[in-house]
Amino acid sequence: MNAQLDITPMPYQPTPLGYFESLRARPGAVLLDSGRPKAPGGRFDILTSDPLDQLEIDPLGKAWDAEGNLVTGSPFAAQQRLLDRLPKTDLVSELPFLGGLIGYWSYDLGRLIAGVKGPARASTRLPLARLGLYDWALIQDHEQQRSYLVADAARRQQVLAWLLEPAEDSHFTLTSRFTSNLDEASYRDRFERVQHYIRAGDCYQINLAQRYSARYQGDLWGAYRRLRAATPTPFSGFMSWQGRHAEQGLLSVSPERFIECREGTVEARPIKGTRPRGQSPAEDLALADELRQSVKDQAENVMIVDLLRNDLGRVCETGSVNVPQLCGLESYANVHHLVSIVSGKLPPHTPPLTLMEAAFPGGSITGAPKIRAMQIIDELEPDRRSAYCGSLGYVDVRGHMDTSIAIRTVVADDKHLHIWGGGGLVADSEADAEYTETRDKIRHLMSALGDSSHQD
Repeated sequence: MNAQLDITPMPYQPTPLGYFESLRARPGAVLLDSGRPKAPGGRFDILTSDPLDQLEIDPLGKAWDAEGNLVTGSPFAAQQRLLDRLPKTDLVSELPFLGGLIGYWSYDLGRLIAGVKGPARASTRLPLARLGLYDWALIQDHEQQRSYLVADAARRQQVLAWLLEPAEDSHFTLTSRFTSNLDEASYRDRFERVQHYIRAGDCYQINLAQRYSARYQGDLWGAYRRLRAATPTPFSGFMSWQGRHAEQGLLSVSPERFIECREGTVEARPIKGTRPRGQSPAEDLALADELRQSVKDQAENVMIVDLLRNDLGRVCETGSVNVPQLCGLESYANVHHLVSIVSGKLPPHTPPLTLMEAAFPGGSITGAPKIRAMQIIDELEPDRRSAYCGSLGYVDVRGHMDTSIAIRTVVADDKHLHIWGGGGLVADSEADAEYTETRDKIRHLMSALGDSSHQD
């Protein structure tokens, strides 16, 4: 990126799907999707491809660029080194992204950083993180109903030509049903072991998940479009690529923000507390009121808020961390959630990746205290989480960052799809309700992908 960077108005589209149809087959294509027009809360779509370089973190925590060269330093130091290759722009804009890193950070990267070692199997071959360095983006602002191409003159001509390319076929189908790595009896056994740890004082809360897997054939973009239609959410995203051994991808319809940094202001939006949507307006209202008044769900949420206050406080200015919203109700296509907001202020000249490293992975999907919770998760869940419960998002050259918690997220690897459903367990949790909740959160996604066998 250089002084010739410009912002060119583009025809506005109500969703990013049309634009991305023409870009998705290009190298490093990635979509950060606000879920509009149906999702609440989202504003910007960010679409891009053809990165200047790519960084992958291997299972040992080593970083490799697109040419296969080792990038020295810790995983987050290597990311910062890559980001620093892109000169900062003097262009003034409210747009969220003017070049920088876009990609994902897996839960397993956090597991590595925390030094968690346990028996859980590494059952996918996705990198621990995969990030591209992008010097252009097509951005849609759904609040203003405007679209823009951020690029220099040479890139602009390339992108305009790419957008004229005809869309490819996106046929997708499952070739097997989804099956869980935990049957109900196995889940109950692990539930009781969590309760033992809570009673023994090891932890206050553990997020326990089960993973469903199925085989597929066809185009992952077709699968993402099905998921988006079933559950439009404000922190969605899609990326797929040819890995060293097989096609891989990330298809996320997450409702949860991890961390946003903008002009030095930090915001996290942890979710704890879930109810399904009702079949009638009266039932829907009753379920929302039940969640809003649930002492148990509020207690879970407050535990994670305290954890996040501590995580953000490790980097944010002393006294700047506060909670402007505690246990607010937010409703999505298939579920109601309790959502809190934790905010803070970064010290001057502090890179957002410093905060990301300090707080990763998000406490809402581990439990508390975080490291002990992660150790118990690794002991009890048969398979490592891969990208599930990691993050998808961007880090901009100006110091802006926005990342999701990668829940409601499908990991694709070697013609298999993996999708997890989890929930926070506390002392007064009930096994029946928790087991049902893990399925409630994802059954509609499995159905959207073509397997309705998990519907009641």
